This record gives sequence, C-alpha cells and structure tokens, in this order.
Amino acid sequence: MIRSIEELRALYPPAKPRALQKQLDHLDKHCRRFIALSPFVVLASGDGAQHDASPRGGAPGFVKVVDDTTLLIPDSPGNNRLDTLSNIILSGRVGLLFLIPGVDESLRINGAAEVSVDEALLAQVEGERREPRVVIRVTVEEAYLHCAKALMRSRLWADDSRRERSELPSMGKMIQDQAGGSGEPESQEAMLARYRDEL
Repeated sequence: MIRSIEELRALYPPAKPRALQKQLDHLDKHCRRFIALSPFVVLASGDGAQHDASPRGGAPGFVKVVDDTTLLIPDSPGNNRLDTLSNIILSGRVGLLFLIPGVDESLRINGAAEVSVDEALLAQVEGERREPRVVIRVTVEEAYLHCAKALMRSRLWADDSRRERSELPSMGKMIQDQAGGSGEPESQEAMLARYRDEL
C-alpha cells in the first residue's frame, strides 16, 4: 500500500507544464461553450465520511453559466435520497465532469457549492420540464479541459461499443434481487414508461 504522496510521486514522471498551465480559476469562452453543449454532468460530492458521484442530465446547456465564476445546476426529480444535496450542505464542495456525446474531451470543474431556494436563482433555471425545488450554485475555483485519453480508451461513443440492454436483467429484477421482495418485478418497458412520466 502506498502511504505517502512522495511514494506515489516516485512512480510517475512530473506533470507536463501544459497539464498544469491549462487549469483556470474561471470559465473562459471555451469552458462556457463546452457547458452550453453538454447535456450531462457527473456531480461528485462528499461530507468527509460519505462520498457520492451523481449523474445529472437535461437539454444541452441545462447547467446555466451566470458569469465567469458561477454556475447554476437545477435539481431535477430523482430518487429523493438527497445524498448529493446533503453532502453539499455539510461540506460546501463539489467536483463536476461535463460530457458532450461524440466528443472525447471532457471539462472538469471544482469549487464551492451551496443549495439554494432563492427565487431569483430558481428563475434563471426555468424551462426545465419540472420546476426544480432547489438549485445548486457553484462558485468555480478550478476549471480545466481534460484530455481525450480515457474516452478514447473506452470507445464510449463508438457504435460498436454499444451494448444491448438485454445483456442485463431489467432494473426491476436487479433491484428486487438486491433489496429482496417477491412477485413479478417491474419490467424494463414499464419502468421506462414510468420514468418518462416523471422526467
């Protein structure tokens, strides 16, 4: 087991200057454009004991850029566990990973965050199918475009990388096996129809 940063660093060459210099403390025109085209972001949070990475999606640009250091993320209906929102309240920190379908680069943002019911902030994310109850306000501290290597290795967007949904049991069946229960599990088709009504 590696027990120190020094031990870890000994295994790797130094970061290239470009990798360090590309980190910004604000959103430039390229970051803004990336966010405007992105329909999907992974929101990472933690409270020191619990950590969470939560997928968030919407129409491209559903995350609103207010200015060079402020983002607004509407909280769309989900499973109501509130893991991410609770972590933000406790720690005030988030990490974001924006993806654009078909683009192998990604955008990473780290910063301070708060959960708000401020009407002026909520008004800025209007247009969602369902009105969010809260909005996550992120103050950008670090923003950098991430290279394409991970998505190139995974071939995430390649047509021949796509899997048939039938290779897995239905979500209803998997949840029933994990949580216990009896009877006929909800079919994948019924679950998707229910989700469409709840979007």
